Amino acid sequence: MGSGAVSWSSKKQPVVTLSTTEAEFIAAASSACRGRMVKKNSEVLNQEQSSPTVVFCDNISAIKLSKNPVMHGRSKHIDVRFHFLRDLVGDGILELIQCSTQQQVADVLTKPLKLDVFPRMRGSPGVCEYPGIN
Repeated sequence: MGSGAVSWSSKKQPVVTLSTTEAEFIAAASSACRGRMVKKNSEVLNQEQSSPTVVFCDNISAIKLSKNPVMHGRSKHIDVRFHFLRDLVGDGILELIQCSTQQQVADVLTKPLKLDVFPRMRGSPGVCEYPGIN
C-alpha cells in the first residue's frame, strides 16, 4: 500500500508453456488473481480502490494478447482458465503496463543478477534496504 509491496509470491507455473508470451500471460493471470484478492480484502477494511489494479509486465506480446479479445491461432492453445485476464482488462478492473526488463524490481527476488544491477534493484522503491549493508 502506498509505495510498498503488499503481496509477493514465487512458485512454479502449473503448466508447461510453449513460449515466453504464454509464460508471461499465465504469470499476469496469477498476479491478477492475487490483485483481486488484495482488493477484496481492502474493501473489507473500508479501503476502497477507485483506480484499476496495475500489473507490470515486460512482455509486450502478453500485454497485447490481454487487450485483444480475438483468439488467434498462436494463442488458442492457452488454457481457457487464464483468459479471464482479458475480461479483467476489458472491464477496467486491471491494467497491464509495459515495464522494461531493466526496471523489473521483482528480478532481485527471482533471478541471479549481475553485480552492477543488484545494488540498483535492491535500492528500488518498495524494496527494503537494511542500514549498514552496501
